[in-house]
Amino acid sequence: MNSVSIKDLMCTRFATIHPEMPVVEASSKLIKLDMLGSPVTDKAGTLVGWISERECLQAALQVVYHNQRVATVRDLMQTEVLTVSLDDEVLGLAQQMLAAKPKIYPVVDSANKVVGVISRRHILTMLDQKLAELSRKAG
Repeated sequence: MNSVSIKDLMCTRFATIHPEMPVVEASSKLIKLDMLGSPVTDKAGTLVGWISERECLQAALQVVYHNQRVATVRDLMQTEVLTVSLDDEVLGLAQQMLAAKPKIYPVVDSANKVVGVISRRHILTMLDQKLAELSRKAG
């Protein structure tokens, strides 16, 4: 189990979302990739925020039901984002995820550039595989 790393579990496929993008466009990208949220990056790929389905839902309701202007990602994104590095411990992250913490985290390198995302589902999938291995060995 100790040999499993963040890099092994993270997903490098995530929505490319920039601050100046309309929220409705960001929402479309999240839906197409079946993601709960995604990092918001500048043109160089540096993390500047996070946008989730919650913020997208808020903007969609404003547009569809209240006929208000379309917000940009910058207007609604979260700017204080908990991140994970490639060197972080998977078990420590799993423990952190049990608390009232995000379900999905951006994985950043030493320059704060986003290299992937990791979610509860990624860790749970790995643990499920480990449990199946243990079951096979015991049986």
